Amino acid sequence: MRPSGEKVVKGHGQGNSGHSLSGMANYYRRKKGDAVFLNAKPLNSANAQAYLYGVRKYSIGLAERLDADYEAPPLDRKKSSESTASNNPEFTPSVFYRNIAPVNWFLRIIGVLPIVRHGPARAKFEMNSASFIYSVVFFVLLACYVGYVANNRIHIVRSLSGPFEEAVIAYLFLVNILPIMIIPILWYEARKIAKLFNDWDDFEVLYYQISGHSLPLKLRQKAVYIATVLPILSVLSVVITHITMSDLNINQVVPYCILDNLTAMLGAWWFLICEAMSITAHLLAERFQKALKHIGPAAMVADYRVLWLRLSKLTRDTGNALCYTFVFMSLYLFFIITLSIYGLMSQLSEGFGIKDIGLTITALWNIGLLFYICDEAHYASVNVRTNFQKKLLMVELNWMNSDAQTEINMFLRATEMNPSTINCGGFFDVNRTLFKGLLTTMVTYLVVLLQFQISIPTDKGDSEGATNITVVDFVMDSLDNDMSLMGASTPSTTTAGTTSPPPIMKQKGRKG
Repeated sequence: MRPSGEKVVKGHGQGNSGHSLSGMANYYRRKKGDAVFLNAKPLNSANAQAYLYGVRKYSIGLAERLDADYEAPPLDRKKSSESTASNNPEFTPSVFYRNIAPVNWFLRIIGVLPIVRHGPARAKFEMNSASFIYSVVFFVLLACYVGYVANNRIHIVRSLSGPFEEAVIAYLFLVNILPIMIIPILWYEARKIAKLFNDWDDFEVLYYQISGHSLPLKLRQKAVYIATVLPILSVLSVVITHITMSDLNINQVVPYCILDNLTAMLGAWWFLICEAMSITAHLLAERFQKALKHIGPAAMVADYRVLWLRLSKLTRDTGNALCYTFVFMSLYLFFIITLSIYGLMSQLSEGFGIKDIGLTITALWNIGLLFYICDEAHYASVNVRTNFQKKLLMVELNWMNSDAQTEINMFLRATEMNPSTINCGGFFDVNRTLFKGLLTTMVTYLVVLLQFQISIPTDKGDSEGATNITVVDFVMDSLDNDMSLMGASTPSTTTAGTTSPPPIMKQKGRKG
């Protein structure tokens, strides 16, 4: 006996009208249970091959067989390979996790993401696991190292007596150690991240049940390149910055390299997650449009609507799972970009020097990181919602029955009522508008800082040239001028190059 969904697959693949009509009838007669779609469970190693033996897409008994540890009957591989390869491609579990695994492993090496995963949909955060203990030990050692470096930097800042922009550059090295706070923040959010991984595994099972194919992300090679090239570029940028802006000390450069790699790889991790959502939304829209050209039953439209709702939920959960991490990242990048651009602009009047090379690299590196974080999140949100709505609006409803037209309208209503933006826990939406807003605020602060620098006077001696005074000297001179203005009752008169002293008047509460 053939399963009821096989005729649908054959009609879909061969385009036979008779099989297509019978497939539509079987599809309508099928009673849909919520457990098949809304509560899809991932596969384990024991029943992963169930898809290869008689279980077709749109099959009503799919979830029941998998939950009951369905064991495939012994069949001849040579005879069954040709018949099942085209209609039943093998299910590949954990596609999303495998594609971002290289970046995950790099983050775990530097003490981030202490998540234990024993299989598909079995990721969790355990405080008594070896991964978390390693993360705590690594964080404690790194915190001691960073504390030693910060103490030296504080002494350098206190001993400064140069112009104001020199102090800003010195503060820049103190700000660069702030990403160490990201590690405990990620500990707090590790459970939500593990749940996000499990939800992706459930979504992959649901995608296979509806489309008949595993999710083809194909991001593994890109993740390997990122995990290999990006740390090298990060270390080079830190070394060049220390060579050009301060004395190179290998002992103090090491923690800066670790922390800079932490921020860079978190940005790359975010990039891969958003890219996976974009690719999935594009594939889902293409398969939905292609399926409507062959068969158009109302139940099939409802299945794709449920699948889209799960993808939209993954989009929202991504922002919620990484809420505090990327709020801190955004503020840190805003602060570091503002300081580096100010230090660069304040010294351009003296010409482009060696220090400006390090400031330029720091500014461009962090601007690029902030741009990719905002741009990829914007691109993912547009693909999940806007582009999918365009596909729905292009569907021809004339040849569909009333039930299918109703499902299409409900699908459109679902895309309007369910937001697909990546929101960081209600703080802000991560998109291009965020990048534009941060740059606008940054320009405002830069104008204020540059006006403050211009307002600082310069002491011109008898010799040629002028030297900038420090902020403390500027404040003390201002206080002296105010006291002199308060003390003088009448202005002095000048005649023929001589200055007559003001008349001495007896006043109460004032000496001499």
